[in-house]
Amino acid sequence: MSAGTIKDFRDGCRDAIPICLGYIAVSFAFGIESSKIGMSVLEAVMTSLLNVTSAGQFSALDVIARNGSYIELIMLQIVINLRYSLMSTALSQKLDTHLGTLHRMGISYGVTDEIFGVSILKQGTLYPMYSYGLIVTSVFGWVLGTGLGATAGAIMPSRIISCLGLAIYGMFVAIIIPDTRTSKAVMYVVISAMTLSTVFTYAPLLKEISSGFRIIIVTVVVAALAAIIAPVKEESHE
Repeated sequence: MSAGTIKDFRDGCRDAIPICLGYIAVSFAFGIESSKIGMSVLEAVMTSLLNVTSAGQFSALDVIARNGSYIELIMLQIVINLRYSLMSTALSQKLDTHLGTLHRMGISYGVTDEIFGVSILKQGTLYPMYSYGLIVTSVFGWVLGTGLGATAGAIMPSRIISCLGLAIYGMFVAIIIPDTRTSKAVMYVVISAMTLSTVFTYAPLLKEISSGFRIIIVTVVVAALAAIIAPVKEESHE
C-alpha cells in the first residue's frame, strides 16, 4: 500500500497549523513549570519531544520534583494517557489493512486529542504521509513552546515566573467551563473531582498519600462513578 504523496504531507502540515499555534501557548506554560522545579531547557524540551502529552507531562512534574518512584510515575501516565489507546484503535479503522507496522508505530507517536480530532474527520483513507505532516507541524509547536517557556523561566525573575505559572490554571479552566455549561454530567464530574482532591489534600492520613497516587485514585474513582451513573448512550442507527 502507498504511504501517500508529498501533497498528503503538505495537506497535513497545513491542517496542523492551528494545532501548532495552540500547542505553543500551552507548552510555554509547561516550560515555565518545568523551570520552576529545576529542569534544564534541554530536559524540558526532550520531555515534550518524547511524550507529547500535556496532561501527562504536567502531572509528572510534581512526581519529578519530589523524586517520586518510577512505579508511581508509570502508573500515573498509564491512567492519564489511557484514552490514547482508544483513539489509536479508532484511527486504525481508517488505515489500510495492509499498512506496515513501522508506519503504524510512526502514526501512534503523534496520537493526541487534537491530532486525533483532525485525523478522524478526514474523509477517506488516512495516509501515513498526511499523519506525518500533522505530527511534524504539531510537535514542532509543542517543542518550540516548551523551549521558549523553559528559557524564559531560566532568565526571568521569580515573581514574574510565578505569575506566568498561573497560565496553566487558566488553560484548564478554559477547557472545563464550556462543557460544564452544556452537560450536567460533566459538571458533576468536575465538582466530584475537585471535592475528592480537596479531601485528599487536607484529610488526616489521606493527605499523606503522594500527589501522583492521589491523581490516580481520584481519576479512577470519578471516572468509574461517571460511567455507572451517567453512561454515554450509543446512537441508534436506522
